[in-house]
Amino acid sequence: MKEEVIVLTPNEKKQLQITACKVRIGIIDSTHSAKAGHPGGSLSAAEMFTYLYFRELNIDPKNPKWENRDRFVLSKGHTAPGLYAALAYRGFFPVEDLLTLRHIDSYLQGHPSMNSVPGVDMSTGSLGQGISCAAGMALGLKHQGNPARVYTLLGDGEIQEGQVWEACMLAAHYKLDNFCVIVDNNGLQIDGNVADVMSPYPIVDKLEAFGFKTVAIDGHDFDQIEAAMNTARETKGQPTAIVMKTVKGKDVSFMENNAGWHGKAPNDAEHEQAIGELKAILAELEGK
Repeated sequence: MKEEVIVLTPNEKKQLQITACKVRIGIIDSTHSAKAGHPGGSLSAAEMFTYLYFRELNIDPKNPKWENRDRFVLSKGHTAPGLYAALAYRGFFPVEDLLTLRHIDSYLQGHPSMNSVPGVDMSTGSLGQGISCAAGMALGLKHQGNPARVYTLLGDGEIQEGQVWEACMLAAHYKLDNFCVIVDNNGLQIDGNVADVMSPYPIVDKLEAFGFKTVAIDGHDFDQIEAAMNTARETKGQPTAIVMKTVKGKDVSFMENNAGWHGKAPNDAEHEQAIGELKAILAELEGK
């Protein structure tokens, strides 16, 4: 039976855009408060974090360990500020707790911990390992007859890790059609342009060769994200990969397409400028 195709209404799209902007504000506020963290790759994935937690995932913030919940694994674990902001705005914990990021005794540390953060399904940080855990989850759910789906988000620098491709081979071999791999192709990693450091291209062709149904999208366009997720749910007999072209540091002018903001927090003046830019976008979206 064919899955029902869901289409965003204009109001739903605007609400997602508003939430994504709030997620970006959470990223900037939290990394500024921490005086450390990874804003660039968190900002590039803000739309995807928002779409997953506010539209795609079958989850319950009041029951984070619900057995039949969909699972999300942040394989590029250093972009925890983006995940935390989405979780907070979705109601898993108070938004004001974002300002405790990386502080001593805070449950919101630099990489996500499934043992301390409500809504986090897997502890990650060592690149390449998250997708492996996620593939194992998808296989386990299949064996259990559990209808839940598993999603994982990777960086384009992360897919230079060989372990990523072992996990992809497993997912295709076991026909894990409950498994969706998302690659944040913002083109930059800590050392610079991914094409210069160790080119992962052509990403789409490689994933197709490994047995994935593959969709290439603009990762900042909610209509394209929606269509890709519909494809993922409709695809049977193989896993799906969504390769999204994004802008590192999106919507903060001095952070955009700048590898220097991979793992650096804004100082007071930079924080003020970034929040000013984001609040201007938010006001326009809200019609104020």
